[in-house]
Amino acid sequence: MTASVTELTVTAEDRRVAWLATAAVALSLVDAAIPSPLPGVKPGLANIVTLVVLQRYGWATAVWVSGLRVLAGSLLLGYFLAPGFFLSLTGTAFSLATLGLARHLPARWFGPVSLSILAAFAHIGGQLLLARAWLIPHDGVFLLTPVFAAAALVFGTLNGLIAAKLLMEPSAAATHR
Repeated sequence: MTASVTELTVTAEDRRVAWLATAAVALSLVDAAIPSPLPGVKPGLANIVTLVVLQRYGWATAVWVSGLRVLAGSLLLGYFLAPGFFLSLTGTAFSLATLGLARHLPARWFGPVSLSILAAFAHIGGQLLLARAWLIPHDGVFLLTPVFAAAALVFGTLNGLIAAKLLMEPSAAATHR
């Protein structure tokens, strides 16, 4: 019996997604190293990459980059399939769904900052809903909403401003042609 070899073709898009996901994972590792006064309150630096990817390459690429970030980040940080993984995955799914809907809103009023804020609120909303449904089956978990909402507003604004600044720069792909 002879073994058959399957050869995979790697495209420029595959390489781009891999590099962008690597940047997002690196920022997730930085996020994890930042001390937090309350579990779950993190800057969400990887969301900067997601916003730039969304604006430059579209929603589907942003989904790939975010999904790879959640998977690789959880493996590197040692919480794959632990509650933190599912909280991250749920927050990311809610955030991406919101960005998917929001991209149909008028770009004149919904730029990187407002999209970042919407995504941050969706992220924490998804996490709170999962925490309530699975980890803390008591409505008391929603008492944390004001703290998380304030963090989402602050970090969503800051990340959106950084993404907006990065989007003003020419893309690396355009400068390497």
